[in-house]
Amino acid sequence: MSIPFRCSSHLMSSMAAKSRSLSRLAFRQSSTYIAAIDQGTSSSRVILYDSETLTPVASHQETLASATSAPHPGWSQMNPTLLLKSVETCKEMALSQLQLHVSGVTSSSISGIGITNQRESVVVWDKHTGEALTDVILWHDTRTRETVHNLTESLGGPDALRSITGLPLSTYFSGVKLRWVMDNVPPARKAIEEGRALVGTVDSFLTWHLTGGERHVIDVTNASRTLMMDIHKGSWSDDAINALDLDMLRDNGCLPEIVSCASSDGFGVVKSGAMEGVRITGVIGDQQSAMVGQRCFEPGMAKTTYGTGAFALMNTEKVAFPSKAKLLTTALYSEPGPLKEHHITYALEGAVGSCANGINWFRDNLGMIDSPAEISELAHIADEKHGGTEGLYFVSAFGGLLAPYWRDDARGTLVGLTLAHDKSHIALAVLEGVAFQVRAVLDSMVADTDGAHSLAQMRVDGGVSMSRPLLQAQADLLGVTVARPKNVETTALGAAIVAGGGSGIW
Repeated sequence: MSIPFRCSSHLMSSMAAKSRSLSRLAFRQSSTYIAAIDQGTSSSRVILYDSETLTPVASHQETLASATSAPHPGWSQMNPTLLLKSVETCKEMALSQLQLHVSGVTSSSISGIGITNQRESVVVWDKHTGEALTDVILWHDTRTRETVHNLTESLGGPDALRSITGLPLSTYFSGVKLRWVMDNVPPARKAIEEGRALVGTVDSFLTWHLTGGERHVIDVTNASRTLMMDIHKGSWSDDAINALDLDMLRDNGCLPEIVSCASSDGFGVVKSGAMEGVRITGVIGDQQSAMVGQRCFEPGMAKTTYGTGAFALMNTEKVAFPSKAKLLTTALYSEPGPLKEHHITYALEGAVGSCANGINWFRDNLGMIDSPAEISELAHIADEKHGGTEGLYFVSAFGGLLAPYWRDDARGTLVGLTLAHDKSHIALAVLEGVAFQVRAVLDSMVADTDGAHSLAQMRVDGGVSMSRPLLQAQADLLGVTVARPKNVETTALGAAIVAGGGSGIW
């Protein structure tokens, strides 16, 4: 018997009412608004929310294709000036849109700004001029492979810092990227040696510039992705920093201060441009923000974001569980106010490397569909006409397998093909291949908690979550209800919720 998946509004009584899509919005006067800055790999956007209902009331988005470059194989970087410009444009246009429909709205109508951002990406800049000394080295950039290899050899294995940071040595994390900068970018290294450089993740870079250089901070969720934070204490770890040979960053004052993700005064005030005078009251990494947007506040609650890859997180409350399956232990969020150890809520996180890119392969390389949405139509035919894939399985491992397998030599595989199969079978197998890997990640999470947290329901978001056959397969494989909100754009909403907590609205 199939387990149902359902669309859900995720009502939360303390936050009033459900969100409606912008296309159905009826503008109205509100006493206050909350702004969410969502800075991602492919775009920046700002959404303004009614602070009473969390209904989105205005938004603007800027794509960043022209800001991103890959000058060498494995490199992926973003122009920091264009990143900042895109955020400023989004702030200005979103506020103007609201002012066009609601009279009397000014910056003072906004009670707080929340920032959510691509995690792990890192940049170095001059603290006197604000000029970037490097491009933003993006999270999925793999130029640091040799750096990781050397660190793994010298420190005794990929898990040398896991007991401290909750993370393995990997090209993903900010500390490794900064080690590469020190070794390969002489102007940045010189500025660090002279104590005139600052380093940070995208949230730090944004906050510093928005506040006119007054606040150099990083929230605990982003700090937990640097490979330099003690996951148990929520502070920089001297042992981890020394192991990465980054003590110069600490000793010369280049590192940002770690603060709670929700604070009335921890992030400072916007000094110029649109929303001048508004306090930044919340900052949170993008996947953690989606968890908050999905209201995954109870232990054992989980969500998966289906995008280019698929990212699954499970709330483990106040326990930073070490992972036997080599998942990531990360800070999920922290309580408003000064950061204290017992104020941090944790999560286990695992990723599936191929999700939307597998669908794009089906479209672009096989030419079996013209648009990504068509794969769900074909999969539905296989389910209705043939009762499933009829023994066909697809392993979506175009770039290897991540948790819990960790096989970078794995490759995509189609198994069980017969003359009776057609493209509808393959379409369903591609979607089910993602669902199988997500189940493996979530099964590992439950095992890592030694049964302390069982999975009762999984909440989903992201563009690929619009596929009904995928979600039905996921529900059947997990044996639990899969719930999709009516508005799947939960990342910005999470930033708004955190900012509301920091500004004292709830």
